[in-house]
Amino acid sequence: MTRLRDIATHVRSKNAGPFWLTVDVFLPDRASFDRAVASGLTDRAVVGRTYDVDPATVLVFPVPGLHVVKVSFPRPTTQGARDDRDMHGGQQFVPLLDLAV
Repeated sequence: MTRLRDIATHVRSKNAGPFWLTVDVFLPDRASFDRAVASGLTDRAVVGRTYDVDPATVLVFPVPGLHVVKVSFPRPTTQGARDDRDMHGGQQFVPLLDLAV
């Protein structure tokens, strides 16, 4: 089974303000982009389950001209809060790497 980690050229996550996280998935070509878009990467329910957030709050932005998919969702804790384990949101992309595409 092919995983997102196998076809993406780069996957990163970062804060989108103190209350949101964004994951950017960069793909090498249109075929890989189309494959990623057809997978659970653009399915709000799949992303919601992966990150334990309400699917209604998940935002997905496919950018075909750049072969990029951007996924945003609320942070589990506010940035900098006592329970925040990733202040910059830089490690939050990891659960998506094993997504089947």
